[in-house]
Amino acid sequence: MSDFDRNMAARGGFADRAAAIDAGLRAYMLRIYNYMAAAVALTGVTAWATFNAAVTTDTAGQIVGLTAFGKAVFGGPLMIVLLLGTLGLVFFISFRINRLQYSTALTLFMLYAGLLGVVLSSIFMTYTGASITRVFFISAASFGALSLYGYTTQRDLSPIGSFMIMGLFGIIIAMLVNIFLKSSGLDWAISIIGVGVFAGLTAWDTQRIKEMYDSRDDRDTIGRKVVMGALSLYLDFINLFLMLLRLMGDRR
Repeated sequence: MSDFDRNMAARGGFADRAAAIDAGLRAYMLRIYNYMAAAVALTGVTAWATFNAAVTTDTAGQIVGLTAFGKAVFGGPLMIVLLLGTLGLVFFISFRINRLQYSTALTLFMLYAGLLGVVLSSIFMTYTGASITRVFFISAASFGALSLYGYTTQRDLSPIGSFMIMGLFGIIIAMLVNIFLKSSGLDWAISIIGVGVFAGLTAWDTQRIKEMYDSRDDRDTIGRKVVMGALSLYLDFINLFLMLLRLMGDRR
């Protein structure tokens, strides 16, 4: 009887630890999604505010010109500085994450999201507001489904992830080449392939982030993992949205 009681106690202890790990994992993933959603919202608000400050419109809402601020942002070297700054900031966060305080990493992430909003404000000059809204919700629904798959699947997505990374480098090279070729066919192909690549990365990154969780991590380590996880999913979502917008957006 005593052996039976000890076995039951051991099983109960294991069940309690498993429940605690599950609860910790859920809290960890929820923080990641919350930070990612906050960053997306910050990017959207900043982009919209920048666009409104940069253009002048007529009574019908059509763009008729740029303000002094708009000329500085879209017509001068400031946009190049912003592009290089955001690129440098995301690399800095990624490579220095283990040496950064959690609060510093989170602040830099939100700063990056805000600066990227300024850069992405140009999409409002290229596409109609209605089509941007429509594509955003399509992207959000697609991202949610893909991330849920990555979180729940028992399949190892590592081989897919490696293939998607190679595809990402291929897209970057093709986009650079198309700056000079200006081929509409290549641009269309880049957008189609880009949707597939960032869809795959969303599922893979979600699984990878889930597997990074360790209940034994201290508070700062967990915080840094949360920030990096949120940054990865944020980049997946933003790029998925931009690729879908290239395909489905209505140009002004």
